[in-house]
Amino acid sequence: MQTWAERFPELFAPGHWAWGEVDVRYSIEKPADELISNVHVVGRADGGIVVCSNDLGWRFLPGGTREPNEAIEQLVHRELIEEAGARLTGPLTWLGAHRAEHRRPTPYRPHLPHPISYWATVVADVVIDGQPTNPDDGEQVTEVLVLPPDEAADYLDAKADGGAMGSQVRLAQAMGLA
Repeated sequence: MQTWAERFPELFAPGHWAWGEVDVRYSIEKPADELISNVHVVGRADGGIVVCSNDLGWRFLPGGTREPNEAIEQLVHRELIEEAGARLTGPLTWLGAHRAEHRRPTPYRPHLPHPISYWATVVADVVIDGQPTNPDDGEQVTEVLVLPPDEAADYLDAKADGGAMGSQVRLAQAMGLA
């Protein structure tokens, strides 16, 4: 039987995200909570997956950077409202994380783990019942869609940001989570 890494070699291969100055490697192992700096959500809603785009043309799963002393579930609640106008309706299920080794000499924000942090992905049931709040210091979301999982993965891949979000949706499908 193949491992997840063998089934999804591009997702699990070592990589470099120039935009973030980080070397990354994906794993389904869960790190210590205090090492998680970012979380994105494979949000299941109305039989599909929630995807977003912003004014810069990026496509992504809702999620973002952890605030000081913020629990993971609080981060997910906040980012779903800010980026998708959505709310959590069920528990978070761990999918995996990119282990990020930062090349910058200091963290992106002083409270974040450095030089190693994890950019996690969880799966959860959500409902869209509003508009993205688009705070001034966040991404300016211009579109929120709910697409069938295959279409969501293709949508995310069409404007690849190096984050492998389309592959993470496919992994969630293969694991029976999406």
